[in-house]
Amino acid sequence: MSLTSPARVAPSVPPWRNPRVRAIVWQTLLVLALLALAIWLVINARRALAERGMTSGLGFLFDPAQFALGEAFFVFTPGSSYLAALAVGVGNTVMLSLVSIITATVIGVALGFARLSRNALIAGLAKAYVEAFRNTPQLVQIVFWYSFFTLLPGPRQSWSFFGLAFASNRGLTVPAPENGSVLLIVTAMLAVGAMLALIFARLADRRRRRTGRPWKAVRAIEVAIVVLPALITWLVAGAPLGWSVPELRGFNYTGGATLAPEFLAIYFGLSFYIAAFIAEIVRGGLVSIDAGQIEAANAIGLSRGDLYRKVMVPQALRVIIPPLAAQYVSLLKNSSLGVAVGYPDLFSISNTALTYSGRTIEVLSIMAVIYLVLCLAIGAAANVVNRFVQIPER
Repeated sequence: MSLTSPARVAPSVPPWRNPRVRAIVWQTLLVLALLALAIWLVINARRALAERGMTSGLGFLFDPAQFALGEAFFVFTPGSSYLAALAVGVGNTVMLSLVSIITATVIGVALGFARLSRNALIAGLAKAYVEAFRNTPQLVQIVFWYSFFTLLPGPRQSWSFFGLAFASNRGLTVPAPENGSVLLIVTAMLAVGAMLALIFARLADRRRRRTGRPWKAVRAIEVAIVVLPALITWLVAGAPLGWSVPELRGFNYTGGATLAPEFLAIYFGLSFYIAAFIAEIVRGGLVSIDAGQIEAANAIGLSRGDLYRKVMVPQALRVIIPPLAAQYVSLLKNSSLGVAVGYPDLFSISNTALTYSGRTIEVLSIMAVIYLVLCLAIGAAANVVNRFVQIPER
C-alpha cells in the first residue's frame, strides 16, 4: 500500500503584490496624468487667448487666404481657403521630395558602386564627390544653386539643349505633355505595376524553391504586370500623344513647362547632398558581404555583373534599407529649407498662413502633424520592403 501526499496548492498572490497588475496600474496612472496635463495646458491656452480677444479652433481653414503663391501643384488663386493653400504646400513638398528621392537614389547607387570600382580614376572621382557634398552645409549648397540659376542669361540668350530645352534666369523650360494629369496617373500606375511585379516574382521564386519547377514565361508575365495597368489607363484616358514644345516669343518662352529657379535650387540641393550619404550607405552594404562568398562566386566563374546582381546586392539590401529610409526621411524634412530661396513648400506656406490668419498654434500643429504623417509613411514603406528582403527564420 503506497501513500501519496496530496498536491500542494500554490498560495494566491494578492493583486497589489502581482508585478504584472502593478505595472498595468502604474502605466494607467501615468497615461491619465499625461492626459490631465494636456487638458490643463489646452484649457489654459484657450483662456489666455480669450483674455486677449483671440479665438482658437480650425474654422479659419475655410476662410479666404489673401495671398498668392508663385508655384502650385494644385490650382490656387488669391481668395481660396487656407485649407487649399496648405494642400498646395503638401503637394509641392511631396512632389519635390519624390523627385529628389528618385534622383538622389540613382546618383547615390551609382556612386556607391563607383567607390568600389577597380578603376582608380572612377573610384577617386566618386570619393571626391562624396567628400565635397557631404562635408559642406546643405543650406549653402541650396543658396549656391539658386545663385547659379538666377545668374544665367535672359531668355533671348538662354542656353539651348538640342533646341528642345532652354535654361535661363527664368528657370529651365522643357517640353511637356499637353495633358499632364494623364501622365501623372500613368506614372502612378507604372509604380503600382512595378510593386505587383515584385510580389509576383517573389511568389514565383518561392514556388520554384518549393517544387523545383519554375513557372513558364515568368519574365514576360512580370513585364505585362508592369506595363498593362499603365497602358489600360492611357487608353481609357483617350491615348493622348500631344506634346507642347517651348518656343521663344517676345521676352519669354511659350509652351512646354518651366521649372522655376527656386524649385531647381532646392531640387539640386536636396538630391546632390543626400546622394553623397546614400553612396556611403550602398558602399557599406556591399563591403559587408562575407569575403568567402565573393571568392566562391569567383571560383565558379561568375562575371562581375552576376556577382553583384546574384550574390552581393540581395544580401546588401538587408543592410542598406534601414539607413536608406532614414535618409529619405531626412530629405523630406530638409525640404523645408526651400523657405531660404522662396519655394512655396509646406513650411513656407504655413509660415505665410499663420502670419495672415494669426493662428500660430493651430497652423504649427497642423504642419507638424503633416510632416509626422509623411515621415511615418516613409518608415512604414521601408519596413514593408525590409521584411520583403529579409531571410525567413527557420
